[in-house]
Amino acid sequence: MQDPLHQFVISPIFKICVGGMDLSFTNSSLAVFTAVAAAFALLALGLRNGRLVPNRLQALVEASYEFITNMIDSNIGKEGRRYFPFVFSIFIFILFGNSIGLVPHMFTFTSHIIATFTLASIVFLFITFLGIALHGFHFFNLFAPSGVPKLLLPILVPVEMMSYLARPVSLSIRLFANMMAGHTMIKIFAGFAAALGIFCGLAPIAVDALVLCLETIIAFLQAYIFATLTCVYINDVVHLH
Repeated sequence: MQDPLHQFVISPIFKICVGGMDLSFTNSSLAVFTAVAAAFALLALGLRNGRLVPNRLQALVEASYEFITNMIDSNIGKEGRRYFPFVFSIFIFILFGNSIGLVPHMFTFTSHIIATFTLASIVFLFITFLGIALHGFHFFNLFAPSGVPKLLLPILVPVEMMSYLARPVSLSIRLFANMMAGHTMIKIFAGFAAALGIFCGLAPIAVDALVLCLETIIAFLQAYIFATLTCVYINDVVHLH
């Protein structure tokens, strides 16, 4: 049976070396470009020749718009709609990245901590610069909530800062761990089915099908959770809770 972790190995498709640096186009790079191209194609086709009575593709795009708009309204408020492009882009990119990994022989780049940490770092830097741009030095009041006795500040401020700095870590690990665990389970049961043969392998095939359905749901849920937490973090710096 093939190593179930072999599917996460990054391998070059086209070797490119510039100044001693390895800039090869890999299977991970291909998955990223495929996710971006698929998302762009869906949105472009869905918004092309918009109709008063939408077809299925247009209805799907409009439902996605309403879904993220409602997410922003419930977590930030109406004033949060100015951040819609950022939240929507994060959600769609992660959703397609998770989903493409479910296609046979495709690579799941969201199963790598470096990819998820990069996405989480983008969110972290965005909310930090947003908070400073909106509030200036008052942004740092986020680490010292009003009403707290001054005697507790030496303890509370470091704790709040550590919690704030841990956000990209928790965001990235949650997404990476869920995607890696699910894909590993799919590969393990597929290996059991292949090793046991057609008749004896029916049980592992059935379990694998159930795990695949579950992983499809998780692919959406993880994109939803990532986008929701992004909205929560934006709300914190906008309103300085």
